[in-house]
Amino acid sequence: MTRDTDTPINELREAVARQLGPNAVPGAVLAVSRDGQTWVEAIGRASIDGPPMSPDAVMRISSMTKPLTAVLTLMLVEDGTIALADPVERWLPELADRQVVRRLDGPVTDTEPAERAITVEDLLTMRMGFGFAFEVDACPLADLARARGLGLGPPLPSAIAHTPDEWLARFAELPLMDQPGRTWRYDAAYFVLGVLLARAGRTTLPELMRERLLEPLGMTSTRFVVRDPTRLIPSYAQNGSGGLAVFDPAEGSAWLEPPVFPHAGGGLVSTASDYLRFGEFLLSKGALLSAESIRAMTTDQLTPEQRTSEPAAIVLDGAGWGYGVSVSPERSSPPERFGWGGGLGTSWYVYPRHNATAVLLTQVMPPPEPLSTTFWSTFEAGIAAAAG
Repeated sequence: MTRDTDTPINELREAVARQLGPNAVPGAVLAVSRDGQTWVEAIGRASIDGPPMSPDAVMRISSMTKPLTAVLTLMLVEDGTIALADPVERWLPELADRQVVRRLDGPVTDTEPAERAITVEDLLTMRMGFGFAFEVDACPLADLARARGLGLGPPLPSAIAHTPDEWLARFAELPLMDQPGRTWRYDAAYFVLGVLLARAGRTTLPELMRERLLEPLGMTSTRFVVRDPTRLIPSYAQNGSGGLAVFDPAEGSAWLEPPVFPHAGGGLVSTASDYLRFGEFLLSKGALLSAESIRAMTTDQLTPEQRTSEPAAIVLDGAGWGYGVSVSPERSSPPERFGWGGGLGTSWYVYPRHNATAVLLTQVMPPPEPLSTTFWSTFEAGIAAAAG
């Protein structure tokens, strides 16, 4: 894209710049691709008192890991390694014969048998039957999962000290929250999915993702561990009093060492340019994945009841869910947009009708408002105007 003052890109840059500040968001990196033209720019500072933000800054993308994991899963489906309808116990025998609690807010020991096995597709669509219980004030089962170090919280690599096999063994000791396939629940299914992919692929998740997906796409800075520490910037959390506190520093970051448990739902670091390549790959329906699989990935897989249930409504805000991505609620093909964000301050969407994709990277948790809303509303207005 050009940087002419009359283009929507200039409006996007200015809209973001107005939202930056040391007590709100120190800086951001923006990346846009439309009709094969790309644009990347850094705005603001890398840290509160630090140098200017760099376009190739490495950032923790947290739940923007999920779309990459979904594509990797579909690649293994296409090569016949796994199938969407397969019960997960084929690779994860620890998860055979599940029990399900009768009430989310009831005793962990009050259970009933699962009506069916968990499938690979249940993991992709987050209908496994376990995750955040947003709809109740207290959930003893969720409390027990946290007490066992299973990682229901911000995706800090050091939060899970168990190897994948150890994690799965601990998880298998717990009942499910819901019957498999019944309820959309964020986001523990991707913990399990990462373990399954590694076992099915007969290697570690980082190696499998690197060999099959990241290197073929040229995503050289996207890894479960930072390759160039000089490019990592600090991550902040809003402290509730109008300021920012360091969540994960650049020096001494938890992402500087390979994780004991590679988190398939939130463990990657990346750059704006790398993730833009991923969006362009999905737009072009490249050779790594068939157009049919990409279409299924970006199609809403939820029933109306699942989409409007409290767990989904709180997280998806009216959108649907495909495989690893939210899908705009319009029942059309292609969808108006699909994509996802990360709780540490990142977001990404693809707009198939406009042949466009965009990335917004910051390192402020939760994702900063009104910056995020301003960015996406300005971007959508720009591509709509360009389309005439």
